[in-house]
Amino acid sequence: MKFSEFGRYVVLGGVLVAVVALLFGQALGQPILLGYVETGSMSPTMEPGDGFVAVPSILTDEPEAGDVVVFRAEALHGGGLTTHRIVRETSEGYVTRGDANPFTDQDNVEPPVRESQIVAEALRLGGDVVVVPALGSGVQALQGTVTAVVGVVAGLPGLRSVLRGELSPVFLVGIGGGLIALSLVLDMFGSDRTPATHSRRRPNYVSIGVVLLVLAVLVAGPATVSMVFGSGSTSVDVVSSNAPSENPLVVEPGGEVSAEYRVTNEGFVPMMVVVDSPHPDVSFGQTVLVVSSRASVTTTLSVRAPEQTGAYTREITEQRYLPILPQSLILGLHDVHPVLAIAAIDAVLVVVALALGIATLGLSPVRMRVVGRNISVVERLRRRF
Repeated sequence: MKFSEFGRYVVLGGVLVAVVALLFGQALGQPILLGYVETGSMSPTMEPGDGFVAVPSILTDEPEAGDVVVFRAEALHGGGLTTHRIVRETSEGYVTRGDANPFTDQDNVEPPVRESQIVAEALRLGGDVVVVPALGSGVQALQGTVTAVVGVVAGLPGLRSVLRGELSPVFLVGIGGGLIALSLVLDMFGSDRTPATHSRRRPNYVSIGVVLLVLAVLVAGPATVSMVFGSGSTSVDVVSSNAPSENPLVVEPGGEVSAEYRVTNEGFVPMMVVVDSPHPDVSFGQTVLVVSSRASVTTTLSVRAPEQTGAYTREITEQRYLPILPQSLILGLHDVHPVLAIAAIDAVLVVVALALGIATLGLSPVRMRVVGRNISVVERLRRRF
């Protein structure tokens, strides 16, 4: 393979990874490598539809004033992911503001942003945010189509039972039929491939193993990032006081208070969320929540106040999983370690991707066609039949 061809494949692969990451991030409601803004609150730094490189918070230093961050808002715009700039840090958290806004988010309705709420940071070079103009405009144009497709898929027989952890025979038959149909379509309209024994050393052919490896990475990579970086921890403050007030988390010493705890899914893909707390004084009415696309689910949060008066902070963790395995299996693996549950889910995704790839491409090397030499579908049909 010539160096120019290798470089072209590298660039093509990079573009493909970026597009897949952006689509996965949009579907899962979690920026993966790339993100974009939908409103003009960050103008003139970023206009509506402009994109940016999203660096996961786990890979960045401690946030500081001037950083543009993506955080899970509690009240701003009804909650959800928000991309704003950090103005300053206080003892209660970070003060944020959109570049085009005259007031900070905390002057409005949003409480100070805790570090646990920040999921990503916009990449800056030389102090300026790296902006990809109009990156999100195409994704926004596709949102209606994606929503319609999700609605159709959600109505497939047996899919709801799969999301509940039950493998429906109807759904399995549907998957098999879909693979067969896709294989026939691609076989009919795909390019003719010379047998492996005659094409293995030809320059325009790529090993099927390389293709399947890329396919597995493109499927498992974004899914892993969504489950790892989509999870995290938050905290709740409870005040143990001899003069309890109407504030639901101000309670008499030794007393217990209950409040509503909301879990939101900003993506198009349903997520299974396990909520927990390492502190024994914190409990939930329901610890396992399956949140549909673009929806939220609430559960009851109960906190017991210490006998000694004062303000206390209690940590709450959220672990997110793609619900493609039986719920009992995911929970069993989660109890051992979340990494095992994520690995099992990735294994299923990889097996399905490889099966789909083999069913549609076969095991022969794949020819990288030159666009100018493509023939029409009519000519292909004439030659075949």
